Amino acid sequence: MNVAATTIIDRLGGTAKVSRIFGLSMPSVSDWKRDGIPQARVMFLRAAHKKQLAGVDFEAATARKAKTQEAV
Repeated sequence: MNVAATTIIDRLGGTAKVSRIFGLSMPSVSDWKRDGIPQARVMFLRAAHKKQLAGVDFEAATARKAKTQEAV
């Protein structure tokens, strides 16, 4: 579990609310709790929800590329 990503999702009102922000399915956002939040989404949330997310470790919340993708 990615604790920082889960914290962001929870502070923004939960999986359903974040899925509506981005127009994504709830399962996609739920996967972020395990895998981290895609970098572009983190950048948006950091700018758009600065006060709500104060003190959150955005770097830790950001999804890392799979090792197979990094090698390509």
